[in-house]
Amino acid sequence: MKSYVVGIDIGGTNTKLGIVDSRGTVLAKDSIKTNKHQCVEDYIEDLHKAFTALTRANGLEGEIGGIGVGAPNANYFKGTIEYAANLPWKGIVPFAELMEKKFGIPVKITNDANAAAIGEMTYGAARGVKDFIMITLGTGVGSGIVANGQLIYGSDGNAGELGHVIVRPNGRLCGCGRSGCLETYTSATGVARTAREFLELQKAESLLRRIPLQDITSKDVYDAAMAGDRLALEIFEYTGKILGEAFANFVSFSSPKMIVLFGGLTHAGDLIMRPIKEAMEDNLLHVFKGKVELVLSQLNEADAAILGASALGWEAAQ
Repeated sequence: MKSYVVGIDIGGTNTKLGIVDSRGTVLAKDSIKTNKHQCVEDYIEDLHKAFTALTRANGLEGEIGGIGVGAPNANYFKGTIEYAANLPWKGIVPFAELMEKKFGIPVKITNDANAAAIGEMTYGAARGVKDFIMITLGTGVGSGIVANGQLIYGSDGNAGELGHVIVRPNGRLCGCGRSGCLETYTSATGVARTAREFLELQKAESLLRRIPLQDITSKDVYDAAMAGDRLALEIFEYTGKILGEAFANFVSFSSPKMIVLFGGLTHAGDLIMRPIKEAMEDNLLHVFKGKVELVLSQLNEADAAILGASALGWEAAQ
């Protein structure tokens, strides 16, 4: 069997790819834009160019045995991406099949958060932990659920969509077509939506009022909060409370030893972690109180999902 695989992490904004050896070392990485490709075939063409350049630059042309892909709404059993709210391609996309035709290499695909969970379980904070939940807080909210050392895929490969648990009935419209999903409140885009709502509903002074309403990002909210802006701090309190309440419900489902948080929003540190912890503990069933660790990923954002996806690459290569 060949000694190298490629792991690919498809995000709503960017796609990251890396060459991984049999020891789990990421030898080289690159990225392309995801959201500029409205046609999936054009996207795969661009991805193939990046793949070819990366393998050529590292003297590994023809040495890649398999490709593993982590993507939103990816179905492990079918090799498809299905109705992904944060990707430009709609409906059911036979992604693994299209990739294999273009690359000539076996491909396996899973949910991006599942890929991150595999990476964390193998190399990060969840090493040796058989029961945990991985939550990714980025453009959307993803999750990977591990029970008794196994990822939960469900009967059809679509299990683990905790970002689309409804936390506010008749709440914000979600890209999935439903209303009130966790993702609409606690993703990076959800934080920006909260900022716009608070600014419209409240008259309080805020550094955020210096920015055109539609241009506000979660980074702007973070910067304002770090500067002591009361409205921005309130936004993080609100976001963390919703996440903590949701986590208390998730714990009731699978009784995890830990919940691992991963993604851009975690860079806010204690601004987001403190209200999450408080709300989770306040809402846990008594039997779970004080038992569930809430930890940040120990892997950098690129490598966690790349390494997790690469594990599928080894599976594909067999």
